[in-house]
Amino acid sequence: MFKNIKILRPKTPSHVNIHPINQAEISSTMTHFIIALVPVLILIFIGYCLKRINFITDDVWAGIEKLTYYVMFPALLIQNIGRQNIHGTPWQEMFLVVFIVLLVAAVSLFAMYKLQPEMSAKTYTSVFQGGIRFNTYIAFSISAAFYGKEGLGLAAISAGFMIVFVNLLCVGTFVFFGNNPSSSGKAFVKQILLNPLIFACIIGWCLSLSGVGLPGVSADVFEILGRAALPIGLMAVGAALKPRLIKGHTKAIVSASTMQFLLKPALVIVLCSALGLSTLVTGVLLIAFISPTAPSAYILARQLGGDMEAMASIITLQTILAFAVMPLWAFWFLV
Repeated sequence: MFKNIKILRPKTPSHVNIHPINQAEISSTMTHFIIALVPVLILIFIGYCLKRINFITDDVWAGIEKLTYYVMFPALLIQNIGRQNIHGTPWQEMFLVVFIVLLVAAVSLFAMYKLQPEMSAKTYTSVFQGGIRFNTYIAFSISAAFYGKEGLGLAAISAGFMIVFVNLLCVGTFVFFGNNPSSSGKAFVKQILLNPLIFACIIGWCLSLSGVGLPGVSADVFEILGRAALPIGLMAVGAALKPRLIKGHTKAIVSASTMQFLLKPALVIVLCSALGLSTLVTGVLLIAFISPTAPSAYILARQLGGDMEAMASIITLQTILAFAVMPLWAFWFLV
């Protein structure tokens, strides 16, 4: 399915350091990546400004987040996974990369926690989410802008794996380390069974694997809903930013961001190179794993007894930092 796709650099990860660097190509690719980032940053900034001037009240923002999380983004996942013939993609290798990276990240974050005795279990749950979760809105937006429809389709497939694993890991962490009576085995099952993104991924996989796809008018309905998910979701990300809370949570931010922006992407490149995955597939996976943590992490922290201030600080700084880190990874790998 993807044999004839034209991508920015037709080379595999194993060739990154073999050919001499062409300055014109570097400039062109970096410019393209930055252009892809600019609309994302602007939409986040618009959301931030609208929240600061109280143009939209808190209860309306809560409704927007709920609508995006339960309706529009699931529609985007169903549309992009359901219309894909995943048999024509290296989905097994993508699944393996996602599984190994998230497992290694989870173990490494637990080791970091044990090496920092001053860190409370409550704060650790926020650090864990900050180092495991990814912002699907940003990952999808950058993949679509950088690689087009093929990139968005592959991003949906990788997100289908990541969303399930991430939620299992994060909710499981709250069961063992959360500071809330509701953080129990019952809460774990409830959070997993009622997660709309997991439902959407399962529906999308069933439609794709069965060969049914998106029948009749459903394709148009899901496309319209999905098209609205990214811009509205990005503005909601901006509205959730809380720069004033960053001070005082430096250690938590550094621990989570080291995992998010250094260890995970490095492991992605190593694994993709070892598996011989194309630059297109590797680029999509890399973009997902260098995206900042998701604003929904704050909601989960509030529901299951996490450190909400530390979580808000991690979300805010990572979102800002991502726009410096992502072009650097693009420079090192995508060119």
